[in-house]
Amino acid sequence: MRDVHRLEPVSTTPGSDAVRAAWERYVRGEDRIPGVRPLVAISWHRCREQYRVDPHLTEAPLAAAQPGHPPEHDVVFAELGFRAASVAHEVGSLGGVVTVADATGRILAEWGDQATLARAGESHLAPWFCWSECAVGTNGMGTALEAHGPVPITGAEHWCEAFHDWACAGIAVRDVVTREPIAVLNISCWRSRLPAYAESWLAHAATMTQHPLKRRARDSGAELVAAYTQARARSRAALAALDTAGKVVIADDMASVLLGVPAFAPAVDPTLRWNPGLPELIAAARYATAQAAHNPDWVGSTQIFARLADEPTSISIRPVFSSGHLIGNLVSFGASDGAQLPPAERTAQPRMQPRRLVAVRDNRMVLLRLPEVSFAESRGNDVWLSTDQGRLRAASPSLDKLEGELADVGFLRVHRRYVVNLSRIREIERGLKGELSLVMDAPTNDMVPVSRRNAPAVRRALDI
Repeated sequence: MRDVHRLEPVSTTPGSDAVRAAWERYVRGEDRIPGVRPLVAISWHRCREQYRVDPHLTEAPLAAAQPGHPPEHDVVFAELGFRAASVAHEVGSLGGVVTVADATGRILAEWGDQATLARAGESHLAPWFCWSECAVGTNGMGTALEAHGPVPITGAEHWCEAFHDWACAGIAVRDVVTREPIAVLNISCWRSRLPAYAESWLAHAATMTQHPLKRRARDSGAELVAAYTQARARSRAALAALDTAGKVVIADDMASVLLGVPAFAPAVDPTLRWNPGLPELIAAARYATAQAAHNPDWVGSTQIFARLADEPTSISIRPVFSSGHLIGNLVSFGASDGAQLPPAERTAQPRMQPRRLVAVRDNRMVLLRLPEVSFAESRGNDVWLSTDQGRLRAASPSLDKLEGELADVGFLRVHRRYVVNLSRIREIERGLKGELSLVMDAPTNDMVPVSRRNAPAVRRALDI
């Protein structure tokens, strides 16, 4: 990466007549907006259809008061502040400001030349104001919180017309376990170009800031394994240790069968942990996290449908702390210790169900009604949709995220690579060894395999 003290302006101007014309059409209610980057088009869709942000908003709202955050977040804020201050002079000389905001888009601090800071203040681009997408629409900070990697937003790509004179680029620093955002670092320039290496500098700053988070996550993984080992010596119940995202760090032989993960295979590194793909278990783990925040001695129990089980299995959940910080949960199967959890529909985090799925064809955004989608397939780093309009790349960054969005609207995970629309299944084929395949109601008669661990859930969903 280039020396940060030799930042130069880019050769392109912020915005364009084509993007401005597309913005005007989309604000009027049209959906066809060729020439707009997919990331921006998808953000505009969220702003118009989900967040209902007024495109004629002229300033950011005051941020709401936020509850306390873990101590390690202060380390992230401090590190980003140090990096922002290190380029404040260079960015300021280009008519720009550097900001650090928290996970809600609330600006915590900013640096830059006084004239630009004053100009920024007119739009409330200043501390204690909120720049999330749901507050002010498409912008570098807010859209970075919704995406991964550096996010440049220039000129008319901003959802609110009052911000079309700005060019900005932001990147979110995320928790390495939950992948939830912690903070966002952003560069904004008034009527001028972004520094040439703004995106690479942002990416480097985020990577360096996450190094201590990764070390802490590996240490927490080792501590979870130690807690699991101690608990297993005291109990004969099937046992697993889950991190705060609901991923399996280690499981014994019986728990591994119920969760569909390898047995006695410690996954200390957060990037190598096992995803059991059990929404009820994840909802229970989230509820346990909320309860443990108020009462560290809390223990709860509930029932879930485990892998290869036709009947619900009782589980007991016990939070695990390290130096006062929650690092995960021990889950005992066949046990019912502690307070009963409320029904699953109340423990799950509320979410807005999608009316349509967003896909991308070339540089165009395609809005799909749910019945038009036959199935979703994960391939490489992309998710592809089999639809009545052909094969399209989904806007969703992962199959796990798409599964969560579609779980209550008739879609089901049937394989680690596939989520299917249950209403589009035409036939079920049984192999020589009892394996299942789904013949989908689509022009190409696609066949989708059903994994062994997902077969019971498919049978329950289809009542076979």
